[in-house]
Amino acid sequence: MPLEPLLARIDPQGTIPPVDRWNPPLSGDMDLVIAADGRWIHEGVAMARPQLIRLLSTVLRHEADGDYYLVAPQEKWRIRVEDRPFLVVDAEVDSGGWVLTTNVGDRVVLDASHPFTLSQTPSGEEVPEVPVRFGLSARLNRNVYYRLVERAEVREWAGGTELGLTSHDHWHILGRLDADAS
Repeated sequence: MPLEPLLARIDPQGTIPPVDRWNPPLSGDMDLVIAADGRWIHEGVAMARPQLIRLLSTVLRHEADGDYYLVAPQEKWRIRVEDRPFLVVDAEVDSGGWVLTTNVGDRVVLDASHPFTLSQTPSGEEVPEVPVRFGLSARLNRNVYYRLVERAEVREWAGGTELGLTSHDHWHILGRLDADAS
């Protein structure tokens, strides 16, 4: 499947179209993989154009069947995602907490609507992720994780110890140490 017909339907400014309201029939499977390290690989070749990746990311959604799709008004293509489709590559403090930036340019306020949850990577590590949009989430890149850990606090809970931070009046867990693990 060539990308050009799909790209012709995408806003070049990279704004997020209403893909949650588009319900075209499945057009098929596209040979596109989003690797766990954030690379987008089309037909075995890593995509090198950030603008193209951003454009494609704006029409990506994750559906209840567990699959990921590139969606346009008239077509829908299933792709493969090895872990999470996005990576958090930067974090900065604003007046009420943290704002995260993904590798495709989304900015997410870490708050009650966008909390960290801990989930396992394909290699079995328990790492925070944050919801972004349309069922899509971003995994914390290692350097961002360590930056946040440096600013984190420790809290005790019935099952052990949590490491996390408060952002926009909401506690966000970066990791846990069970009481039995000592």
